[in-house]
Amino acid sequence: MKAHKLHNLLIWKKSMALVKEVYLLTEKLPSDEKYGLISQIRRCAISIPSNIAEGAGRNNVKEFNQFLRIATGSSYELETQLLLLVDLHFKNQDEIAPLLDNLNEIQKMIYKFKNNLTLG
Repeated sequence: MKAHKLHNLLIWKKSMALVKEVYLLTEKLPSDEKYGLISQIRRCAISIPSNIAEGAGRNNVKEFNQFLRIATGSSYELETQLLLLVDLHFKNQDEIAPLLDNLNEIQKMIYKFKNNLTLG
């Protein structure tokens, strides 16, 4: 397996952009959530590009797939937490909809990338 250049991976670029969006969104949450929901949301968001990066640095398809699975899991955790922001009335659906759309696109991209990685 050839190593992937991280900066050329579109899933990494998009997930990095999502992290920035998440940070901007969470800046406006109540300060008493700093060590609760804000911290958890940010950790999940950061986990996505971080695991893609770690997988890209491996020279083994099986290991890369494992890190992509972890990134996928983090993306679904993030989705759950963003929906929770609406349920708790911290944000409205319109505020999180663009992030959910981007997250859904990233989830699909990771799935396709994993399949191509396995086939390639």
